[in-house]
Amino acid sequence: MPLDAMSDISDDALLVLFANGDRLAARALTLRLTPRVLNHAYRMLGNAAEAEDVAQEAMLRLWKIAPDWRQGEALVTTWLYRVVANLCTDRLRQARPVTLEATAEPVDPAQGPVARLQGADQEKALQQALARLPDRQRQAIVLRHMDDLGNPQIAEIMGLSVEAVESLLARGKRALSADLIDRREELGFADE
Repeated sequence: MPLDAMSDISDDALLVLFANGDRLAARALTLRLTPRVLNHAYRMLGNAAEAEDVAQEAMLRLWKIAPDWRQGEALVTTWLYRVVANLCTDRLRQARPVTLEATAEPVDPAQGPVARLQGADQEKALQQALARLPDRQRQAIVLRHMDDLGNPQIAEIMGLSVEAVESLLARGKRALSADLIDRREELGFADE
C-alpha cells in the first residue's frame, strides 16, 4: 500500500499495523508525527539539538509500546505529547544551562533581512520569556498556543483537570505579557 493511501488511516490503526509488522505503516506514522513532536520539544526546550534527541526518544518509546497498544483508550498523539513533555521536563530539571544565543534560529528565505532580524528577535524574546515561566505554565502555553491543542487534550496530557489547565494558561499568558510588555516597540509590535 503506498504512503499516500495511508493518509486516511488513523494513528491508532497505523500503530497497530506497525505492531503487526507493516513497515509502511511505521513510515507513514513517523512522517506524520515526528514534525509535531520535534516542534513541541523545541518549544519546550528552546534548543534544536535537545529537541531532536527528545523527539527521537519519544518515537522509540512509541515503537516499543506498539505491540501492547490498546486502541481507543487514548489518542496516540495524546500519549506521545505526554511522553515528550515528560522527557523535556526531565531535561529541564537537569539544569544544563544552554544559552539561546548558542541555538540556531530558523530562517524563512521568503522574508527580507529586516523582517528576518525582527522575527529572530521576536522568537528569541518569546523563547526567553517562555524559559522564565514555571514548567507547568510553559507546557500548557506551548501545547495550547504553539501546538494548537484544545484544553481537554492538554488536561489529559498533563494529567490535570480542564479548569487547572485554564488557570495555568491564564497565569502563563499574564506572566508572558508582563515580561514582554516593555519590549513591544523594540520587537516591532508597536504598530499592531
